[in-house]
Formats: sequence, C-alpha cells, structure tokens
Amino acid sequence: MKFGIDRLLADPELRAPLEGKRVALLAHPASVTADLTHSLDALIAAGLNVSAMFGPQHGVRGDLQDNMMESPDFTDPHYNIPVFSLYGEVRRPTGQSMGTFDTMLIDLQDVGCRIYTFVTTLLYVLEAAAAHGKAVWVLDRPNPAGRPIEGLTLLPGWESFVGAGPMPMRHGMTLGELGHWFIEHYKLDVEYRVIAMENWAPGDEPGFGWPEDRVWINPSPNAANVNMARDYAGTVMLEGTTLSEGRGTTRPLELFGAPDIEAKAVIAEMRRIAPDWLAGCTLRDFWFQPTFHKHVGQLCHGVFIHAEGAGYDHAAFRPWRVQAAGFKAIRALYPDYDLWRDFPYEYEFGKLAIDVINGGPGLREWVDDAAARAGDLDAVTRPDEAAWAETMRPFLLY
Repeated sequence: MKFGIDRLLADPELRAPLEGKRVALLAHPASVTADLTHSLDALIAAGLNVSAMFGPQHGVRGDLQDNMMESPDFTDPHYNIPVFSLYGEVRRPTGQSMGTFDTMLIDLQDVGCRIYTFVTTLLYVLEAAAAHGKAVWVLDRPNPAGRPIEGLTLLPGWESFVGAGPMPMRHGMTLGELGHWFIEHYKLDVEYRVIAMENWAPGDEPGFGWPEDRVWINPSPNAANVNMARDYAGTVMLEGTTLSEGRGTTRPLELFGAPDIEAKAVIAEMRRIAPDWLAGCTLRDFWFQPTFHKHVGQLCHGVFIHAEGAGYDHAAFRPWRVQAAGFKAIRALYPDYDLWRDFPYEYEFGKLAIDVINGGPGLREWVDDAAARAGDLDAVTRPDEAAWAETMRPFLLY
C-alpha cells in the first residue's frame, strides 16, 4: 500500500496543482516516506517550493514530553525556512504565518482518538485557511486503531483543544476523512483536498489499520507502538487521574497503576463488574517504577493492557470500556481513593480534567455512583456510538 505522501511523490500529475505555489508543511517526526525520508526533505527534493513549516503539539522535532509544554517558533537551520509552532504562543495559525504560503500540506500520523490534539489542529488550520483564502491538502495516513467506534459524544459547551467537536473518543476515521467532516459540520468555505492512501484495508489482519510492512515512528513522545495506539482511547483518561499512565516507563499509555493498589484484585474486580468489556485483550498484573512524572521513584503495582498477540480480537476490543472498568474497580475496592486530579488540563480551567478528556461528566459520574452498573453506561454510550457510525459514513474514503 501507499500513504498519501508516497502517492504525491510518485505521481507528477498529483503534484501539478502545486507548481508555482508556495507550499507549507505541517509535520512531525513520523512524517516520513516509505523509505523513512522525512517528508520535508522528500518534498523539497521533488522540486516543491516549501516556504514554511508548521509543528503540532510536541513540536516539529517531537522533543517535548508532556502536555502543556510549548514549542517555540524557529528557523530551520538547513533550509532557512520559518517553522511556526501551533502549540506555543498560539494554537491557531496567525495572519503572519498564514501569509507565508498558498497551500498547506498536512502530513501527520494520528492515533484515531478525539483527544489526540492533531485532530483539533486540523480543524484550526481549516478554519484559518477559510478565513485567509488558503488551500489545505491532507496527505492521508492510516488510523492505527482502525474503524471501531467507542465512547460518549462530546457535549455542547465542552469543546476544547482535546475536543474539536461532537464525536466519540475513538472516532474510527483518518485525518483526511475528518477534514471532510469538519468542513461539512462547521460549514467551512475552504479549498480542501485529500491525497488518499492506496490499498489501505483497516479491517484486515494482521495489522487491523496499521500495515505490517510500515515502520512505526512515534508521532508524539509517548506513542511508542501500535499497542499504545489501540489502548489510547482508554488509557488517555488516566491523564485526568492520580493513577500513573506509565510516563517515566518504556511503555507509557499501555498500562495503569499506583503504589497503593493491588493489581490482581483490581483485575478480578474488573472481571466481576464488566466481564464482557474485557474481551479482545489480555490484562496482566506487573510492577513498575516511574523515573519521572506521577509516583516518580515509587514501586507501583499495575495493570498492563495487551491489545496484541494471540489474545487480541480487533472487533471485540473496547479500550474506553476497559479503562472505565479499571476506574470502577478501584472505586469499589477503595471507596475513598483520591482518583480524580484537579488541575488545569490543556488550558481548561474550572473543570475536572477527566471531564475535559471525556467531553462531559458522564463517565466520571458513572464511576462515582456506587449503584451504577456496566449496563447503565452502555445504555447511554451505545446510542452515541451508533449515531456517530451513521454520521461518519458519508465521509469515509476507504
């Protein structure tokens, strides 16, 4: 198969509309061709006039570890072009930066989750392009989590940098497809084009979204492999809790734990609470000691979520529910556990981080309600998931 960048480079006719145009590239370290050449180098070598570069959260270089660590603007030392940060002084492209190009190429590897901020950056770029009369092309890449949909729909008034619009946590689309939906949903008047992938089969094994013959490169510092991408729609919620999500270990966002929980008991309680939710993955108790971030230097007992190997079932695995069951189990075993972190999350003040992450308080309220059962959360989530499946269908390219 071919990613969008590889098709653009291989076909002069696809590149023809860019002749004589100033081109900007929005990219990060995973923006590479099939032979692992960075897209910036490849596009310039192909003769395109790349006049500017933009970087999303974690920066063009992908060097910034945590949330709310801002990247500066700078000048690329090799090509002497400006590099504008969309996670620094601004989140949206400014008039000054929009004046440096005619067409922006977006070549970002996403992980298929609403909260992953490249989704919101795509929306902000489309809105800015509409306002300034610029064109936007997405060089499409796989959604490594595939087509499954999961989670509550973001509620009105809960929009944020981790909540670009009314979609569930696990959206099942590529960035190219999401761009079409954003344009329709927000009624944007913008010149938009997707350089689609060739032969992407998101439902096919063994990759189920990620082609086995393509090297995985971290699109952000803690996105270390496909297992993380599959888990992320659930494990990202840990950022709103006092539990470790594994930052400071070699397998972040594939696990959860803390010094003061007993992981075997948590797994047993998860199985009691919601056995059906744990299908398609393998839960393993283990020990870890973070070298930085939450519980740094402390021995933690944790639960590792394996969405891989013989126990993986792509259609059955539901990471958002797995993590919800983990929270519910901890609340049942340790009723007074200080679970929810109260801190500004992605520049949202006055709201609990767990609610910002979920686009509303529904998940947290279910966890904290001792009388609530798994079926109660299913009853409000399944209609949202079914509605999104209908909403997304007209915009699917594959």
